[in-house]
Amino acid sequence: MPTSIAIGADHAGFAYKEAIKTWLIDHDYTVEDFGTYSADSADYADFAHPVATAVETGTAERGILVCGSGEGVSMTANKHQGIRAALVWRADLAQVTRQHNDANVLCLPERFVDLDTAFACVEAFLNTEFEGGRHQRRVDKMSC
Repeated sequence: MPTSIAIGADHAGFAYKEAIKTWLIDHDYTVEDFGTYSADSADYADFAHPVATAVETGTAERGILVCGSGEGVSMTANKHQGIRAALVWRADLAQVTRQHNDANVLCLPERFVDLDTAFACVEAFLNTEFEGGRHQRRVDKMSC
C-alpha cells in the first residue's frame, strides 16, 4: 500500500480535493498538495503536471487529480512518461485499473460523482495491488 500521495485539482475539483486530502491525512498518508487552494477559476494543467511529475520522479508513490469531468487532468497527466492516469467514476473501475493497468494516478470527475463514490474510488485505488503476469506485458507496451 502506498504511503505518499500527490494531490491536485482545478477550481471545479477543489471541494473534493480538500475532502480527499483530509481523508488521506486522517488515514495516515503523507500528502503533498499541489493546489489549487481555492475555488477561483484555475487551469487544470497547472496542477496535473506537478502531480504527474511527483509520481514520475518517485517523490510520491501515487497521485490523485480532480477536475469537473476528470478528462482534462487525465489527458494532461498521461503526457508524462511512466504515468498511467485513469479516469474513474466507480470503485470497481478504480480496482480493475490498478489490477490490470497498474494505474498510478487516479482522476476523478467532481461534477459526475458524489463524494461517497469518490471516497470509495480513492480507497479502492490505494488498496488494490497490480496483478502483474500477463498484465505486465501489456503495461510494458504503453510507453512510446
